[in-house]
Amino acid sequence: MELTLRNSRIKLPLGQIFWREVGQGPILIFLHGSWSDGSQWLPVIEHLSQDYHCFALDLLGFGDSEKPKSHYSIQLEVECLIQYLEALRLPQVYVIGHSLGGWIASSCALQELEQVRGLVLLAPEGVQAEGQGDNWQWARWLVGRPPIAYTILRSLLPLARLLGRHKGIEQLLKQRQQLLQSPTACKLLFKRRRSEIQAELLQDRLEDLKVPTLILQGSKDSAKAIADSQTYAEKAPKAQLRRIEGGENNLPEALPDLVAGYIDEFVRSQEFR
Repeated sequence: MELTLRNSRIKLPLGQIFWREVGQGPILIFLHGSWSDGSQWLPVIEHLSQDYHCFALDLLGFGDSEKPKSHYSIQLEVECLIQYLEALRLPQVYVIGHSLGGWIASSCALQELEQVRGLVLLAPEGVQAEGQGDNWQWARWLVGRPPIAYTILRSLLPLARLLGRHKGIEQLLKQRQQLLQSPTACKLLFKRRRSEIQAELLQDRLEDLKVPTLILQGSKDSAKAIADSQTYAEKAPKAQLRRIEGGENNLPEALPDLVAGYIDEFVRSQEFR
């Protein structure tokens, strides 16, 4: 099926937001991951648009939304999302978030907004699981200014190739290139003070997450992502965790029919209670 999308923009106090919209029915708000934009969700929406009114946003600072010179934070993204829901006068909604979008969706629901009826979180970020380190300092080093890490890695690469130990360096350089393709995500995740980021983590607040929550986690994702999803499932009182065998860190793109099926099942279970 070919989607007939309505592309729209709205000027909010925090900046202009772009979104893609299609369908009619219960309202689903899709929030993308750290290194994507709202188009990430189109394969999933294709399976849901016959029965649901789908909104796929580009978060503030991402994609075709405005990129204001602001101090980015999770709370800033939450405030912008709340402004968006209020401006469109949307009634009860279900918020679906991947990765960073899951962190923002959960933080929004913790504001106890009456219109947020349920959450679907795919490999959500935003917690520090017990026993798991974090890659904050390492990633911060990779994307830092001046580019000391890049200079060192590039200088070591010729010798590493001669010694047959170049694959690790090449992987790091590739990771750096990917990170820099989303400057707003870098600002949110790596270019703020550690104390500021930690203050927005949710592991100590999840017991107050009162809305029904479905967590989808790929079995082949990173150990940290799996541990983070388990933390959400264990601490949020109305959360259930579904493990997707063979799934990696790109569930919306790789397994859209399966993801759409879980979303449909979850929303129907809430609508017909």
